[in-house]
Parts: sequence; C-alpha cells; structure tokens
Amino acid sequence: MTDHQTFDQYAEDYDLALAAGLSVSGESKDYFAFGRLAWLSGCLRRLQVQPGSVMDFGCGTGSSVPFLLDLIGVETILGIDPSLKSLDVAKRMHGSDSIQFLLSDQYQPSEQIDLAFCNGVFHHIPLSERAAACNYIYRSLRPNGLFALWENNPWNPGTRYVMSRLPFDRDAITLSALEAQQMVRAAGFEVLRTDFLFLFPNSLRSLRWIEPHVSRLPFGAQYQVLCSKR
Repeated sequence: MTDHQTFDQYAEDYDLALAAGLSVSGESKDYFAFGRLAWLSGCLRRLQVQPGSVMDFGCGTGSSVPFLLDLIGVETILGIDPSLKSLDVAKRMHGSDSIQFLLSDQYQPSEQIDLAFCNGVFHHIPLSERAAACNYIYRSLRPNGLFALWENNPWNPGTRYVMSRLPFDRDAITLSALEAQQMVRAAGFEVLRTDFLFLFPNSLRSLRWIEPHVSRLPFGAQYQVLCSKR
C-alpha cells in the first residue's frame, strides 16, 4: 500500500489513531502542534521575519492550520498533500478564501511562498523521492524564504516506541537530524539552526523549563531544521 493510500484509509480517523499512539506521553497532539509552532514563532521573531504566506507541505487533515494562523500570524496558507481524502477533511474543517488545499501535482512551484512548514512527512517519503520533494519546496519559496522541517528524532527511544504504536508509522524510514541537514543542503538551502524539542513526558513536566536550554542537544522526541533559500 502506498503512503497516500495509507493516509486515505486513516483520513477520517487519523486524529484518533494519533491520540492513541501519543497517549504514552500523557499529552495530546495539540500539545505537540502548539509546541512546534510556538518554537518556530520564537525563531522567526529572533530573525525579525514575519511571513505572510506559508506552505504546509504534507498538511494531512490540516490540523496545523489554527496554530499557523494564531502563532505565526500568516495571511494565506497553502496545504499540499498526496492524500485526496485527507485534503477533503482539511477543506471541510479549515478551508476558506485564504486557506487552500491541493494535491502536489495541482500546484506549480513559482517562488512565491515566504515560509514552508513540514512536520513528520519525510519519513513517509521513499528514499528515492526525498530529493525531489525537497526541491519542490525549494522552488516554491521566494529568495530568502524559510523552510522549517520538523521530523521525529530516531535517536530518542520514546519516539521509536510511539511510532511503533501508530499503524501509519510502523514501516516509516526515519531520518536523523544530520541526514535532514544533508538533504536540505543538497537542495540548495542554508541551515540556520537545528533544535530538539519534547524531551520530557507529562509525568516529568516540572522539568520542561530545562528544554529551551538544551535544545541543541540531540535528545528531544522531535527536531526542527530551520533553513533559508539563498
């Protein structure tokens, strides 16, 4: 079964399946979605960048849309995904005049997007197709546009355990932060920073104040490679 067929199968029940997998952390998917976009928002503030348009590459059912609007403050969102059924859910839940959802072959990259956001997508893309996907994002961004690539950290045992509980992640081929950096550089991006987040589960939430201070260490459950099109 191809990835888009897998996600077509789970389009209506994706949130339930994800919640079941994440339950071992004691947190909901919204906790992680908020954390990713809040961290990215802080990075953008430090760079003194306010993107007006964003591409959510591998948007799925559009669950990142509210956080992109509230935390990043973008004006327009373009969601790209290979799963037609997932896009149907996204359109129903989040579609508007300023929020569009398309299959990848329905959008022609034209260097107009300010920011590309991608969470947990590349481990589903076959190795032979990852360079092309990265190039698609590169060609979609305007000069000096930013790409925030979020992926699951395979060096974190908790991440591996959660992925083993998710039916759509069990056969995924993970990529380390080093591999992600190599991939984006090969596409022409300049890596600005790499951060690792989500180190402590809910049961150890009193220790989470430490996380921003150790984000450069490869321990967190997910990482962000933030890069720029030069």
